[in-house]
Amino acid sequence: MILGAGPIVIGQACEFDYSGTQACKALKEEGYEIVLINSNPATIMTDPDLAHRTYIEPMTPELVEQVIEKERPDAILPTMGGQTALNLAVALAESGVLDKYNVELIGAKLDAIKKAEDRELFKGAMKKIGLKTPPSGIGTTLDECMEIAKKIGEFPLIIRPAFTLGGSGGGIAYNKDEFETICKSGLAASVTSQVLVEKSLLGWKEYELEVMRDLADNVVIICSIENIDPMGVHTGDSITVAPAQTLTDKEYQRLRDYSIAIIREIGVECGGSNIQFAVNPENGEVMVIEMNPRVSRSSALASKATGFPIAKMAAKLSVGYSLDQIPNDITKKTPASFEPSIDYVVTKIPRFAFEKFPGSQPVLTTQMKSVGESMAVGQTFQESFQKAVRSLECGYSGWGCAPIKELDWEWAQLKYSLRVPNPDRIHAVYASMKKGMSVDEIHQLSLIDKWFLAQLKELLDVEQYVSTKKLSDLTKSEFYEVKKRGFSDIQLAYATNSTEKEVRLARLALGVAPTYKRVDTCAAEFEADTPYMYSSYDFECESAPTKKSKVLILGGGPNRIGQGIEFDYCCCHASFALQEAGYETIMMNSNPETVSTDYDTSDRLYFEPLTIEDVLNVIDLEQPDGIIVQFGGQTPLKLALPIQQYLDEHKPASASGGRVRIWGTSPDSIDAAEDRERFNAILKELQIEQPKGGIAKSEADALAIASEIGYPVVVRPSYVLGGRAMEIVYSDEKLVTYLETAVKVDPDRPVLIDRYLSDAIEIDIDSLADAHGNVVIGGIMEHIEQAGVHSGDSACMIPTKTVSPSNLNTIRSWTTKLAKRLNVIGLMNCQYAITSSGDVFLLEANPRASRTVPFVSKAIGWPLAKYASLVMSGLSLNELGFTNEVIPNHVAVKEAVLPFEKFAGCDVFLGPEMRSTGEVMGIYTDFSIAFAKAQIAAGQKLPLSGTVFLSLNDLTKPQLGKIARVYLGLGFTIVSTSGTARILELDGVQVERVLKMREGRPHAGDMIANGQIHLMVITNSSDDVDQIDGQQLRRMALSYKIPIITTVAGALAAAEAIRSLKTSNIEMVALQDYFLEYRTQIELLSD
Repeated sequence: MILGAGPIVIGQACEFDYSGTQACKALKEEGYEIVLINSNPATIMTDPDLAHRTYIEPMTPELVEQVIEKERPDAILPTMGGQTALNLAVALAESGVLDKYNVELIGAKLDAIKKAEDRELFKGAMKKIGLKTPPSGIGTTLDECMEIAKKIGEFPLIIRPAFTLGGSGGGIAYNKDEFETICKSGLAASVTSQVLVEKSLLGWKEYELEVMRDLADNVVIICSIENIDPMGVHTGDSITVAPAQTLTDKEYQRLRDYSIAIIREIGVECGGSNIQFAVNPENGEVMVIEMNPRVSRSSALASKATGFPIAKMAAKLSVGYSLDQIPNDITKKTPASFEPSIDYVVTKIPRFAFEKFPGSQPVLTTQMKSVGESMAVGQTFQESFQKAVRSLECGYSGWGCAPIKELDWEWAQLKYSLRVPNPDRIHAVYASMKKGMSVDEIHQLSLIDKWFLAQLKELLDVEQYVSTKKLSDLTKSEFYEVKKRGFSDIQLAYATNSTEKEVRLARLALGVAPTYKRVDTCAAEFEADTPYMYSSYDFECESAPTKKSKVLILGGGPNRIGQGIEFDYCCCHASFALQEAGYETIMMNSNPETVSTDYDTSDRLYFEPLTIEDVLNVIDLEQPDGIIVQFGGQTPLKLALPIQQYLDEHKPASASGGRVRIWGTSPDSIDAAEDRERFNAILKELQIEQPKGGIAKSEADALAIASEIGYPVVVRPSYVLGGRAMEIVYSDEKLVTYLETAVKVDPDRPVLIDRYLSDAIEIDIDSLADAHGNVVIGGIMEHIEQAGVHSGDSACMIPTKTVSPSNLNTIRSWTTKLAKRLNVIGLMNCQYAITSSGDVFLLEANPRASRTVPFVSKAIGWPLAKYASLVMSGLSLNELGFTNEVIPNHVAVKEAVLPFEKFAGCDVFLGPEMRSTGEVMGIYTDFSIAFAKAQIAAGQKLPLSGTVFLSLNDLTKPQLGKIARVYLGLGFTIVSTSGTARILELDGVQVERVLKMREGRPHAGDMIANGQIHLMVITNSSDDVDQIDGQQLRRMALSYKIPIITTVAGALAAAEAIRSLKTSNIEMVALQDYFLEYRTQIELLSD
């Protein structure tokens, strides 16, 4: 049995889908029957054809025991599913479940897990082998923590909870108040209520080593990784470089020896581990920080950086192989015991989403906050660093060579940004250098190693040299020198006052084009059998493109809120299906966490930034028959029109003798759906209704449109993903504030304003269309939250529950008409709203893969993304045997997982801007149990009895009595503040009154702290008092892990789930048992 990692959360992302998928494939290869449990439907590992038995179910010890009893596995592998799987395995072992069913824990034994994860045991183990750890103490209560702080004697102090992921609950305390707050949070976050309080090593250099050990006690170091940010920033939030750049050979050998001693002492005897060290830059003193006795986030990075598949090897080691018995897949000549060596540099840069969480401070500490990352490979640090910056897709085409905002800052602000770690610190370094600050001064403020700063200073010197030249003055050798340092064509265009296209033409006219090197695990000592490539400006190209019929699939780049693992799932499915159909598949992506960038997912892999320059370089080299842009989210879609323009202009031939084309829906049709004016005209022609609205190109336009259609209105910038900067606005004053603070409105960047349909039901629909005009509905999902909550944050179900047959027929008819009118070839997602009077309105249409595709595919048992890719290759839906909408006999519920606890200061309400990082699925024959499963999987511990706190805004107060009576009927007590209580009393509902936070004591916050409130139902009133008083209460509930429901529909669905949980047991059912015919469909697809 393989334990997955559950939903994507900050600190535990799709790198665990990558490791779990690798493990499934590796152990199946060895003839094992695989039982997999994971609650995340957006993963490749939960595809029903990957494991023999797949449970997309909640991952609690009680429910997993049910699966163990049913499936009777011989062993359980917990090291592939991050902290979730490790904690689950510990709970199953300690409760006696594994002994009861005679199940062996493999990959890491219980003693090893506890010794590495328990802060006190780890500290003792390090002391035993003579290695230093920072002065520290273990606390299990706040009083104990305060006593340890007294002993250490000085701030700042680091708080690290045990058995947590991504530094959850931890942080850096600079004073007593902060210390108390963080300790409380850490004790609550730790499953063992244990935190390590340690002396701060702020400013020390941080390194990680990826280590593997087998049962024969062979140990190999896979990779060393150096953090550019010094200690004090979580390694997941730091810019990191592999291999380590600033260690002498003697220092590296010392860390290597320490790592081998540590993995042996902890007792990880068959798998991989990640070990973190701090090194004092003044005297070289080394401290051991921590160890992960499992495949980690850094393991995925190290795997992609070296080409050495750590998860696959760890899986094989766990069943008894030794390293010398496992062949290296990249070289086919060396064994896994042959330690990887690399002759290039890899840089990883994290991506953040602070703008999604107003009120949170963009400051980086020991608690991880990044939502994704990009990775780039180059021959030098400078090249890989610049490529990683542009891979991040945050508006930078590299480091510098652009009018960045920091150049306008005063010195005080720049110095603060250098001193205090933040997502844009590296750009503050650029601005400071450009304004004349020396490397020494920047080092003193930031404590970033001078070697890195000197490398960056050299980039600035090159920029300033190029800025003195005209484009036509640059010689071939100068072009090479600049490109070798990672400068993009856009940067050179800025420096030479020309355009990107002019730079490209000048560069190619001089014969300056990238060559492609292979990642080979052995620094070119042996030839690489696997085509895993990165670009560099060298003279020898190792790519060796073929003349086969081939397809280039553009991935989604770094994960972000709104564009995550769901799109990578679609890219992988395209590759799998097209390989089976006889095409050579080429993947291009920059995300080290994903299955798409695994060396064996596609025939060929280019680990490259997804920019027009880099994509055209690969198109010129590979000459594919087809290019797929509709599976990677907004990233490749933004490139669709410029790629099409290039193809129209140059009409390149494909390597197999045809023409290079964009497959699927044309970029013009995609643009027609994105461009509001074109789209409005199409809807008018098709007589499809949409909410009243308009396009504002100025503030005056916006106010006039809002006045005409009436408040409340939904406002958003055009061309966005994940509801970026989308808000519901209730007055002229709020609209003006939005236009002044959230977006810039001008003719080039219009703002869309639509009537907000309050109390409407929202519907998501995925459809599939072929080139012959056939359209099939993939699935119709009913949102549980009302319209106005972003579809990515709303729970939804398939099939629909409350929608009338006539409304469903309207939705099907409009979707089909629209797909035909837009000439969709592939997938299309539409969103509709149905008002309480039964009127249907189309909200938006996206002729591309959507984030719901994996969920719908798992819910209906048909692989939609595979079918979409085959349709793009020219097959018809009839040929695929997919001709009718599938309405399942069971109910599947998707629930969003939100990261509010990571962002202190932000509120917890759902709205039109997406904030969720991941999703879970609950599936059963009955809605209430399916919904309950989804809630449990998402970490919402619904109480079966106790007290419900009710507080509804004016818009939702008419529902107050209904909600209260439902919960009273379930045996709950209702408690409310005065305004809500008065309405309930007038309605004859029994309610207990409690004071608001500002009204005196004891108030609602005291009840939360005392464990007297078990569930909260609160809707947003948005008034000034609520912004302070209410937000404080909600944040308090979050820290005490009390379920908070912020919509009426959510409260009623939760009540249904509680009723079922009180009367029925949850049954765990394998996905394959819902689709007994699924295997046949897969076999047909393969034929």
